[in-house]
Amino acid sequence: MVDVGAKPVSRRRAVASGLVRMLPESLQTIRDRESSKGDVLEIARLAGIMAAKKTADLIPLCHPLALESVEVSFEFMPPDLLQIRSVALIESKTGVEMEALTAVSVAALTVYDMLKGVDRGMTIERLNLEEKSGGVSGEWRRPAPAN
Repeated sequence: MVDVGAKPVSRRRAVASGLVRMLPESLQTIRDRESSKGDVLEIARLAGIMAAKKTADLIPLCHPLALESVEVSFEFMPPDLLQIRSVALIESKTGVEMEALTAVSVAALTVYDMLKGVDRGMTIERLNLEEKSGGVSGEWRRPAPAN
């Protein structure tokens, strides 16, 4: 692990996002809360938050962190996309980028698991760090895509 002992404590924030592409009917199943396994979004939200808290157990050399806040949110992007977004916050000597990315990843995998019986062709796409703040390197934002 990287030695962060000499680094100053600062307020750190990371935002990550990803997409799950699926059949339009599958997106409607989520929206209508008709999945036979339960409320897809609420279960995926909980899975993402739990995963963020376990990041150091999943990814070698990540520092175990006492997260102060993790949010996982969803946006329908018809006809066939579900966007997942996570925001992680901490006051620490090291950042929370991996925690935010892990939250989105596991939330997306949970969506896949809950709907795989009706849509095995789903894809998980564009897992990205969108922005981070805090620490010596300060603020960073992903540049807007060129059209």
